[in-house]
Amino acid sequence: MQAIEQPKEKAGNFLLGDRQVKRLGYGAMQLAGPGVFGPPRDHDAALAVLREAVAAGVDHIDTSDFYGPHVVNKLIREALSPCPQDLVVATKVGAVRGEDGSWNPAQEPDQLRAAVEDNLRNLGLDRLEVINLRIHPDDQARGDHSIAKSFAALATMQCEGLIRHLGLSDATAAQVREARGIAPVVCVQNEYNLAHRNDDTLIDSLAADNIAYVPFFPLGGFSPLQSSSLSAVAARLGATPMQVAIAWLLQRSPNILLIPGTSSVAHLRENLGAATLVLPRDAVADLDTIGAKKP
Repeated sequence: MQAIEQPKEKAGNFLLGDRQVKRLGYGAMQLAGPGVFGPPRDHDAALAVLREAVAAGVDHIDTSDFYGPHVVNKLIREALSPCPQDLVVATKVGAVRGEDGSWNPAQEPDQLRAAVEDNLRNLGLDRLEVINLRIHPDDQARGDHSIAKSFAALATMQCEGLIRHLGLSDATAAQVREARGIAPVVCVQNEYNLAHRNDDTLIDSLAADNIAYVPFFPLGGFSPLQSSSLSAVAARLGATPMQVAIAWLLQRSPNILLIPGTSSVAHLRENLGAATLVLPRDAVADLDTIGAKKP
């Protein structure tokens, strides 16, 4: 599907829960130490990135208490408390970290409640605006894993007033349908970028229902996107390859909310600069070949 050009003056907003947010937000994962484990290399620099993001108009930050663990949420609290009223902080539950930095499933109701309480405490909040249930890759590998028990546990906490809105991370289309049968889903956070486009159909179906799609690893994650087509388009437009990759996602569908992450103020400003970059149709055609499925 070819992306549609948008007006140059803004990337626009989209609904996240019951809040309109700017479509270009910030992902805080990289503020933790190497491997998303332990403290940041530079504590003050991490605080500076968070404060710069909000000062630049970012109103949607993605985090989790298993980043660190606990490290990133505490940084957010230190940098931004009291939380600005127009800032939406979205977090994730469903995993815990081992002492070796491993990512282990924590999907049982008591584990999810403990994770919600950890997020509340470390963020310094009385209620979490958005929580995504992260489905563990090992569960996905075993087939069409049911998330009903886990999602129902979060829905119970939503009824208790601990959570305002629910979402999913690493979810299949079948799991999205299953969750929506239990409680409203306001966002789905899956891997998606120029080179990884398995969710094309899901994005379009969510857009039809006014549900946000939040790509993680929008710039390739731990292995940044590398493509001669991407580099060539960036050179033609006088932009960086990462700005072009962000602009392509913004033009892909109006329900896409982006959370590119960085631990650098300069890189943050570069990412935010992509909000005004509009890709001409020939550039979109070239970029679409990067993730095109071979016959």
